[in-house]
Amino acid sequence: MARLTASNQRRVDIFLMPTQTKVHSMRIGILTGGGDCPGLNAVIRGATRAAEVTYDSTVIGFRNAWRGVMDNDYELLDVDRCRGILPLGGTILGTSRDQPFAHENGLKLVRKAYDRHGLDAIIGVGGEGSMSVVSRLHQEGFPVIGVPKTIDNDISLTEMTFGFQTAVQICTDAIDRLHTTAESHHRVLVVEVMGRHVGHIAIWSGLAGGAAITLVPEEPFDIEEVCARIVDRHKKGRFATIIVVAEGATPKEGTMDIPAPEIDKYGHQILGGIGSILAREIQGRTGIESRMTALGHIQRGGSPVAFDRVLGTRFGVAAVEAALDSDWGQMVALINGAIGRVPVAEAVGTLKVVEPDLLRLNRMFQPRIPGDEHPGLPPGASVPVED
Repeated sequence: MARLTASNQRRVDIFLMPTQTKVHSMRIGILTGGGDCPGLNAVIRGATRAAEVTYDSTVIGFRNAWRGVMDNDYELLDVDRCRGILPLGGTILGTSRDQPFAHENGLKLVRKAYDRHGLDAIIGVGGEGSMSVVSRLHQEGFPVIGVPKTIDNDISLTEMTFGFQTAVQICTDAIDRLHTTAESHHRVLVVEVMGRHVGHIAIWSGLAGGAAITLVPEEPFDIEEVCARIVDRHKKGRFATIIVVAEGATPKEGTMDIPAPEIDKYGHQILGGIGSILAREIQGRTGIESRMTALGHIQRGGSPVAFDRVLGTRFGVAAVEAALDSDWGQMVALINGAIGRVPVAEAVGTLKVVEPDLLRLNRMFQPRIPGDEHPGLPPGASVPVED
């Protein structure tokens, strides 16, 4: 066991692969929960192949996450069933946000599924909410393993989650295309991307796509400063401006009014719409024609890029090996480029925000206006910008 400092600066016990996995037959359930994500099928395929071919074990796939566990909706998975699914987006098992703690008899139904199918473990694949369910089930004594999944890349204690790189590539491709139309019409184009609480997708795609301004939840924005940067670009002959904004980005208190978000039946904020508000404010304040494009669920869809296929495969194999080791309550993770395990209870405690160096890099590439802090100097130090 190694003692490492993770990206959120908390110290946790981490097992680094490879492990001394005991080879013995098991019956392992697997499910995919929460929003769909490129790379889910790679996890299913990796887990199934490792279990069947390497460890002489059986995998039962439960449809539509924990709903399938409670409703006994399942299928037996084998190598033949998983053939050809690696490049497919979505999940062959389906998904939902339903979970046993939302039902009075939920835990009894989960226990019944373990007994009915002779399960030795269930591998839960999902985002922060799904990992919280895995953590709670472990506390209730269920043998469970977690696999982190989110295009937002906001789960702590893993360097990256599969699906993130695909989402970044999709957003970058869109930004590349929007540059030419913005330049042709001399417009401001606001591109709204996913990122409920963190701005990983926005920062990465904004930098990769050459956006002039990128706004993220980690740093509330001042609409007057945003407009000043756009006007300054126009004065210098740059008549097209691309702005990338994460759906969860917010203005500094007292600088711009936005409506309170609605809440869905699972208690999550229904975000989206900041792009339209921003474009409207920019046009009203500057007089420069502004338009908005929300990429929405296209970021989740389609074939995963190579990185996400490989990472998903590695996670699937590692989850099976954790189950074979009876290492319950663990989440597989990417740590310094290697696959390891971390306590899932530790992983769900804090969201992983954008690293300070990337935030600084983002500030370095935005248009400068007088009074800006110099990105190469300590905080609070500023230099004038000549007209």
